Amino acid sequence: MAIARSVGLAAAVVLDAALGDPARWHPVAGFGRAAQAAERATYRSSRLVGVVHAGVLVAVPTAVVARAGRGGVARRVLVTATCGWAALGGRSLRRTATRMAELVDDGDLPAARTLAQSLVARRTEALDGAELTRAALESLAENTADAEAGTLLWGAVAGAPGAVAHRTANTLDAMVGYRSARYERFGWGAARLDDVLGLPAARVCAAATVVAAALCGEDAAGAWRAWRRDGARHPSPNAGRVEAAFAGALGVTLGGANDYDGRVEERPRLGSGPPPDTAALRRAVRLSATTSAVLATAAVAVAAWR
Repeated sequence: MAIARSVGLAAAVVLDAALGDPARWHPVAGFGRAAQAAERATYRSSRLVGVVHAGVLVAVPTAVVARAGRGGVARRVLVTATCGWAALGGRSLRRTATRMAELVDDGDLPAARTLAQSLVARRTEALDGAELTRAALESLAENTADAEAGTLLWGAVAGAPGAVAHRTANTLDAMVGYRSARYERFGWGAARLDDVLGLPAARVCAAATVVAAALCGEDAAGAWRAWRRDGARHPSPNAGRVEAAFAGALGVTLGGANDYDGRVEERPRLGSGPPPDTAALRRAVRLSATTSAVLATAAVAVAAWR
């Protein structure tokens, strides 16, 4: 089983690097549509209802995948590779960040603002080039943990069911985990579940970022210092760790005012240095790719060892 898990994770990483997200029939998009339908049928401004909503929506696909993965080595490899590929999103994430840098450099801010809507939850229609660049870099850092480190960590520890559980919980958090009037109570369960599953992944990702910074010529010591000094300042128990490590590695400062549908949050400053420009965003893309390679190598080795 360990070899099947290791080979399956390696295949998932190769598939994501070569193909990116499926253009059509993406399982995560399908899960999102199912979650929206379930929300319309079950929504109540209640923590208990929200906990049941999140628990069922995570448990059902996880159980289906666990059942599908029973069998010989070939079947286990296939299920792990397929689920891992569906859960990973590194190539598409980095291509979007690179496209953002291109649009800002070209001065095409309307297109950049539209693109930013696929990356962040904050309002984007009034953002200038500097704020769009910051938003893209913060999203790139956070999603290197969510879309890659979480999948690889839980895939190595618990196989395809672990990867699916993490990805579905993370998707639900993105859908209902906001602190808004509608989701303050209903989204509590999804947000807490994602925090729990993301806690080890974020710290593993921050550590991998330190290693990656050394490998790709960035400031590894700065990444370590910013992670340890600034990571806990962020309101998220997880996102701040990776964002701070990226900021320290690149020698920039992240954080500032974010407008969430009229509710402005002043995010703490992470790192030290100037705000990121598009050159820093392109370096962040390379740092994210190197971090992903470090994570993948470790995950495949851990899966084989287990």
